[in-house]
Amino acid sequence: MKPHSPACERNKAPILAVLREHFADRRRALEIGSGTGQHAVHFAAAMPGLIWQCSDAEDALPGIRMWLDEAALPNTPAPFALQATTQPAPGFAPDIDPSALGEGYDAVFSANTLHIMGWPEVQAFFAGLPALLAADATVAVYGPFNRDGAYTSDSNRDFDAWLKARDPRSGIRDFEAVRALAEAAGLRLVADIAMPANNRTLIWRRG
Repeated sequence: MKPHSPACERNKAPILAVLREHFADRRRALEIGSGTGQHAVHFAAAMPGLIWQCSDAEDALPGIRMWLDEAALPNTPAPFALQATTQPAPGFAPDIDPSALGEGYDAVFSANTLHIMGWPEVQAFFAGLPALLAADATVAVYGPFNRDGAYTSDSNRDFDAWLKARDPRSGIRDFEAVRALAEAAGLRLVADIAMPANNRTLIWRRG
């Protein structure tokens, strides 16, 4: 049975509306942390001119393949393993074959990932991005964020407590700290978009 995320079903339409605008002229997108694969199928079907490359931890790939195989879209190549890691250096592992990377991805998308990983891995996420990106790449990150060290809603406060009870290393990240990591990676913030359920989509451009 295919994995299924109710959250993906709820947020896929509003996220797609953002991506239609900001990925309109993009050709190769890398999704980091594809989860179930539901987002990939929805977005790739709606944007047939965009190759949508899924990636996630090795144990997530069989579920992603189920969604991709069922949809049988021509613009969704086989998913591959990719995770933010601090060892042997901050970045992504395993390394992507440079011949497959070509000139890099001109779009990167990640949803609900930064609050799941530990802060060192969030740092590694942004440290590893430049090696994957084309010169003018667009990066879109969706999820909840704190502002000035404070929760933006009671529901986000409750969600953060749930996250920390599950894994003390996880938690909702501060927008300002994440923005600083992105800027250090050569990205400039071009949009900060309010989304349903107290989430945001942050859009950066390289170059």
